Amino acid sequence: MNSHSAAKSEVMASRSVFGAPCWVSLTTRDLTAAERFYHAVLGWDWRTGKLGDQYRFASVDGVPVAGVSAVETMGLTAVAWTPFFAASDANQTVARSQERGGTTAVGPISFPPGRAALLADRDGAVFGIWEGELVADWEEWRRAAPVFVELHTRNAFDAAIFYAEVLGWASTTAGGCEVHYEDEEVVLRSQGDIVARIHSGAVESAPDPAIRPRWQIHFTVADVEACAEAARAHGGSVLQYAGDVPEAVLSDPDGARFVVNSRPSQ
Repeated sequence: MNSHSAAKSEVMASRSVFGAPCWVSLTTRDLTAAERFYHAVLGWDWRTGKLGDQYRFASVDGVPVAGVSAVETMGLTAVAWTPFFAASDANQTVARSQERGGTTAVGPISFPPGRAALLADRDGAVFGIWEGELVADWEEWRRAAPVFVELHTRNAFDAAIFYAEVLGWASTTAGGCEVHYEDEEVVLRSQGDIVARIHSGAVESAPDPAIRPRWQIHFTVADVEACAEAARAHGGSVLQYAGDVPEAVLSDPDGARFVVNSRPSQ
């Protein structure tokens, strides 16, 4: 295969999924501190790429798994992990979000080799969209990085309708995602794998003003307890962890929260 054919194949492969999570990115106040923390806790290696010195790529065994940028780079002040969903057309996706009560924080703006936008759904949960070539092969990224992304919100069914209409979930087009109701949660599947969950509290309960709807990122690890200990030792916090449960909610020194889950046994 010549270089032109290879490039064309790579672009085609990058569009093989849509509506599914395709990347996760952290905004932080201190890039160097974030690099040290996540290297210690998750074993990530770091490099700069096409997006410049203010955006770093994390990798596992050579596979890019996540990005981190300074908050000023994205024009934001919030420190958080954000999932990005594959979109075939960023402009149309942003327009559909706005038509359905969502808001646009940033973009769409060009980040060669693609375009990105940061949005918020009707309840304020922030998410991103990405149009263009993926940073890594989607299947490789899925194996190396998140277990899934999870939305905590007030009304799971209302949120599922919003995202289905905006991101094209439940489309019959090849590469689309399937939406199911499983174990009292809305579950998004892509190529048979669970890639996202949406769940809400009791219908009759009053909204807790201290908790805002948000997307939460889950990463697979070999040893949850070791990650929790490393987080504490390097300036982070353990927000939730019970030794008999293979999951811990952690936060980095800047306050960005994420979840680590035990890697399934082979």
